[in-house]
Amino acid sequence: MKRTSRSGRRTFLQQMTLAAGAAATPDIATGKTQEPTPQPTVEEPPSVTTMAARDAAALTYPRVFRGRQLEMLAFPLGGVGAGSISLGGRGQLRDWEIFNKPDKGRRPTYAFPAIWAKVGDGPSVARVLEARILPPYEGSSGLGADNVPGLPRLASAAFTGEFPLARIDFEDPELPVSVALEAFTPFIPHEPDESGLPVTVLRYRVTNAGTAPARVSIAFSLQNPVRSESPSGPDDDDGRENAYRQDGDLTGLVMTNPGLAADDPMHGSVALAVRAAGDGALTSWRGWPEGRWWDSPLLYWEGFVEDGQLGEEPAERGTVGALCLQRTIAPGESGEYTFLLAWHFPNRTPARCGWHAPEDQKDRLIGNWYTTKFPDAWVAAQYAASNLDRLEAKTRAFAGAVQESTVPAGVKDAAMANLSTLVANTCFRTADGEFHGFEGVNDEAGCCHGSCAHVWNYETATPHVFPSFARSLRRAMFGPAMDEAGAIRFRHSLPEGAERWGFAAADGQMGQIVHAYLDWRLSGDLGWLREIWPRVKRALEFAWVPGGWDADRDGVMEGVQHNTYDVEFYGPNPQCGIYYLAGLRAGEEMARAVGDEQAATEYRRLFEGGRAWIDENLFNGEYYVQHVRGVATQTIAPALRGESGSEDTERPTYQLGEGCLADQLVGQYLAEVAGLGALLDPARIRKTLESVSRYNSRPTLIAHDSVARTYALNDEAALVVCDYGTARRPRIPFPYYAEVWTGLEYTVAAHMLYVGMTREGVECIANVRSRYDGEKRNPWDEAECGHHYARAMAAWSCLVAAGGFLYDGGNRRVTITRRFPEEAAFRCFWATATGWGTFERSVRSSATGIVLRVLHGTLPCQNFEIDAAGTPTHVAVDGQATAYKASSSDGRARVSLGDLVELAEGSVLEVEIA
Repeated sequence: MKRTSRSGRRTFLQQMTLAAGAAATPDIATGKTQEPTPQPTVEEPPSVTTMAARDAAALTYPRVFRGRQLEMLAFPLGGVGAGSISLGGRGQLRDWEIFNKPDKGRRPTYAFPAIWAKVGDGPSVARVLEARILPPYEGSSGLGADNVPGLPRLASAAFTGEFPLARIDFEDPELPVSVALEAFTPFIPHEPDESGLPVTVLRYRVTNAGTAPARVSIAFSLQNPVRSESPSGPDDDDGRENAYRQDGDLTGLVMTNPGLAADDPMHGSVALAVRAAGDGALTSWRGWPEGRWWDSPLLYWEGFVEDGQLGEEPAERGTVGALCLQRTIAPGESGEYTFLLAWHFPNRTPARCGWHAPEDQKDRLIGNWYTTKFPDAWVAAQYAASNLDRLEAKTRAFAGAVQESTVPAGVKDAAMANLSTLVANTCFRTADGEFHGFEGVNDEAGCCHGSCAHVWNYETATPHVFPSFARSLRRAMFGPAMDEAGAIRFRHSLPEGAERWGFAAADGQMGQIVHAYLDWRLSGDLGWLREIWPRVKRALEFAWVPGGWDADRDGVMEGVQHNTYDVEFYGPNPQCGIYYLAGLRAGEEMARAVGDEQAATEYRRLFEGGRAWIDENLFNGEYYVQHVRGVATQTIAPALRGESGSEDTERPTYQLGEGCLADQLVGQYLAEVAGLGALLDPARIRKTLESVSRYNSRPTLIAHDSVARTYALNDEAALVVCDYGTARRPRIPFPYYAEVWTGLEYTVAAHMLYVGMTREGVECIANVRSRYDGEKRNPWDEAECGHHYARAMAAWSCLVAAGGFLYDGGNRRVTITRRFPEEAAFRCFWATATGWGTFERSVRSSATGIVLRVLHGTLPCQNFEIDAAGTPTHVAVDGQATAYKASSSDGRARVSLGDLVELAEGSVLEVEIA
C-alpha cells in the first residue's frame, strides 16, 4: 500500500500540549473556570496530513462541544450496571436504556424540561429547555410531534463533557437570565454500590445578572414509560398510574403500571422528583389534561407560558406527569433546580438483554443487583437525594483528581470517556451481585455475550477503578467457564454454570492468568490468591495437553490457537506466543507467592526457552511474524477450534503470516501494566513498536483499502490492525486485518508510553479522540463489534502508563517513573485495589520532591522507589517525620520504612531526595 508522509501530523506534538484550551472553559469537577492556555500552531499549509494534527492539537480536557458537534453527543447517565439515560448535546434526554436491554433511539413520547423567566416588569419568556434542533429535519411527518419539536427552544448550547460529569451552558439573547445544566450520576471508584444507583441528577442553575428580581420556573414533563411491549398487553393508557409522593425535601411523582403482570419485562417503576425546593413554589400534575389530537401538550404549554406555573391539576388526566419549581432570584444571585430521575426494573432475563443461555433457561430471571437494594424507584431516588452531598463530593473528587493531572489532554479524555462503558448496557450486575459484560451492544440487544476473555483482557479499568468487578470476572472465567481439564471456554452463560462455551481461546486464557496476577498485585491479598491459585495453575498448564498449544512444553505455542480475531492461528505467532510468555511469568510470580516452588521453577524454564526461541525465530529485524504450520485435524486437542476459522487445518487460511500486527505485543503490554518486566529483548520490543508506528499508522485513510467493517475513513488518522505494505500478504488473510479498532490503538499507545515513545503514543491517542468529535461520532461510544465496546477501556492503561505509578501489593512497594522528564512539575491520579488519590513530583535544581495523597480508601506502603538521582533526605507522613532507610543506585532512589505504614484516606506521604 502506498504510504503518505507523517511529518506534518507530528509538528504539534513537539510542544507536548497538556490540557490547553483556546477559550476559557468551565471546570465542572470543581465549579471553577480555567483560563485559556496558548495553543501550539502548525506552521505548514493545511493539508490532509496536517488536518489530523490540527484536530488532535485542538483537544482539551474537559472537551467543549458546540454547533454541529452537538448532534451525535449522547452522554450516558446512570449507575454502573444499572442502565442509563443519555444526555444529548442540546440538553435533550435520549436513548432510554433502563429496561434491561440496549435501546438506542428509545425515548418516551414526552420527556422534556421547560423554562419560564420574567425579570422585573419585563416580558416573560418561555422555552423548551434545550438548544434548537439541528438538521436534518426530514421524515415522513417532518419531525413529527413527539417531544414538541415545534415549540421554541434556546438559541445555542456549549456542552462540556468530563465523565462522569456533564455541563451544558445554554445561550439565548431573548432569555433574560442565563441557565446551565449540570448532569451526573454518582461515580466513585472502589464504591460499586454507591456508583450503581439507578438515578440521574439534573441540576439547572439559573443566574440573574440583571438589576431587578427575576421569577424563573423550570418544569419537567415525563410520560409514564411503564407500558407493555407485548401486542397482547393492555391498551396504551390502560393501567398506568402516576402518584404524588413527598418525603423530607424530596417531592415528586412515582410512575407505575399495576396492570402489568409481575413477570412482565416492563414491570417496574420510574420516579421524577425535585430535591430541596425550599422556599420555591412547587406545583405538580399527575397528568397533563386528557385530550384528543395534540390537545394535551397545547393546554399544558399555554398554561405554563401564562405564569410559569402548572395551576390546578386537571380532573381528566393523561399519562404525562409534570413538576414545576418557581423561584425568585435576586439580582446578581443564582438559583438551583435539582431534578432526579430514578428507575426500577427487576425482570432481567438472558433473552431480554441478549445473553446466551440454554433454550430452556432463556427466560429465567437473573435479575439486577440494584433492584435488590431498593424496592422501587422512589426509594432509590430518596437514597440518592438524602446522600447527594456526600456522593457528589466524592464523584467530583475523582473527576477533579484526573482533571488536575498534568498528562496530555487526550490521555485524560480517552481514559475517562471510556469509563462510560461501565454505565452503558455493555455491563450489568445480576441479582447475586456478580458483574457481567458483553463485548458491546447493538441497538436493541447485547452483542457477543459472556464477558469474553479475549476482549476483556485488553481493559485495565476494572482492576483499578472497580476491583471487585475484576474479581467477579475472574470468578466467572476460572469458575463456571473453565472445564475439568483447565480450558477456559472464553464466554460464560447465564444462569451461571448452565452451559459452557464450545472452545477455548489461547490469548483469552493467557490474558486471564495475567489479569489474576494484576488483581493480586494491586491488592496484595494473599488469601484471595491462595484461594484462586489451584484453578489458575490448571488453566496455565492446560497449554501442555497433547495436541494443545504447547504440547512439547518448550515455552512456544505451536498448536492451534483461537484468538480475538475470531479465527485460529496455526503455528508460532507473536500475538498468542507473547501472551503465553506473560502467562508463564505471572504464573511464576503467583506460584512463588503461595509457596509452589516446583511450579515456579518449571514456569521459569518454559519462559526462558520460549522468549529465546521467539526472539531468535519470529523477529524479522523489524517486528515479529507468524510461522504458519498446518496440522492434521485429528491431532488437534478437543475444545481448541471454533467454526469461523479455516476449514482446512493442513493448509490453513485466515492467518497473520508476515504482516505487521498492531497488537502483536499485547502480552507485553499487559505485562507492563502488571509490572512483570520485559518478556523479550527490550531493544526488539521498542523496534517492533517503532515498526507498528511506521507501518500501521495512517495520517489519512483516503487511499486505504478495506472491504470489512469501517470505523474510520476519509481524511481521518488511525492505526490499522495489520499492515502488509512491505510483507507478503496471504491471499486470504485473517478477517479484520484492514479494520481500525480503538482498543488496539490504545493498547499500542500505552505500550509506547511505557517504552519512552511518548510522542508517538500521545499522537495515537489524540488521533482516536479527534475522530470522536461529536459531529461524526459520539465521544462516549467507541464502537467495534457493537456500541460502547469493552476493549476500548484499554484507554485506562494510557493514564496508568502516562502517570508512571506502579504498585506491588505483595511487597507493599510504590514505584514512580517519569514519562515526561522535561516537566519540572508533574501531577497524576493513581489507583490500586485498595485506594486512590494523586501524587505530585517537583524538581528544584538537583532536588526532587514527591507528595502522595490518599483521597479514598487506603494505601499500605513499606517501600518506595523513584527514578531520581540522589538519596532520600526526608520522609514524612501527615507532616510527621518518619524513620526510614535510604539507598540509591542506577539513578533510582529507594526508601524502606521501618514498619508497614497504612496510609488512610486523607493521609499525605512526602519524600524529599537530594
